[in-house]
Amino acid sequence: MKRLSVTAVSLLAGALLTGCAGSGTGHSEQSQQLDAARASLQKVKNDPQVLRSAPLDVVRAGESLARAEGFSGYWGSGADVRHYALLSLRFSQIASEHSVLIVNQERLASLEQERLRLQQALRDAKLLSIAQQGQAQDTQMASLTRDQAERGLVMTLSDVLFEPGQASLNASANRALLKLVQFLQLNPRRIVRVEGYADNQGTQEQNVQLSMARAQEVANVMEDLGVDKKRIHVQGFGETYPVAENASRRGREQNRRVEIVFSDELGNLSAPR
Repeated sequence: MKRLSVTAVSLLAGALLTGCAGSGTGHSEQSQQLDAARASLQKVKNDPQVLRSAPLDVVRAGESLARAEGFSGYWGSGADVRHYALLSLRFSQIASEHSVLIVNQERLASLEQERLRLQQALRDAKLLSIAQQGQAQDTQMASLTRDQAERGLVMTLSDVLFEPGQASLNASANRALLKLVQFLQLNPRRIVRVEGYADNQGTQEQNVQLSMARAQEVANVMEDLGVDKKRIHVQGFGETYPVAENASRRGREQNRRVEIVFSDELGNLSAPR
């Protein structure tokens, strides 16, 4: 009987030790899940854009986290803690994703409005006589372009057109682009090469891709305004051929530019750089 009692006590002690170890592991996992949910919630609460576009999801994330923290104080409720911590984390993720979606939708709506405005301005301009337009455009283009010998006539779209690391055109480019499109419509044999450039921020590969995206953005606007795609050649040069020092903010702004190279009146375009 003594031997049986000792054996029983040993088995019971082993079971208790195993249970305690398992409980410790589970508690550590719960703490990690709660910390992840707290960090994710704090991130979206600190983002004004998320609070504006997805307030309900942020509230749900907070409510779920509060329930998880409440259950964490009770022994044996690990499943509930994990469930509500995961639910809180997912609501925070949904809020962040919803915010990105809303921003993109607003940007697309703004771009569409600007495109329609430019198209209307172009239609209004066509009400002028061809002779009047031709004379006015020749004068305007002469003031906007310069002769670079082997490259021919070159028009530089500058004046802070692009934000750092961005390919979207600022509104300051619209007037120059409208004059450019009108000039090409009055000179149907001319073609152009749209060249994109970047400052020296980022890697060389990134800057080449970014400059190409900027040139393509200008080409897309020209196409939207009625210029045949076949008349537009697109090229990106990255941070090469800067027109100002990259050491200053103003210099970098000038280097984030697009240049339009015109063919002659017969459609002969100079060789690329």
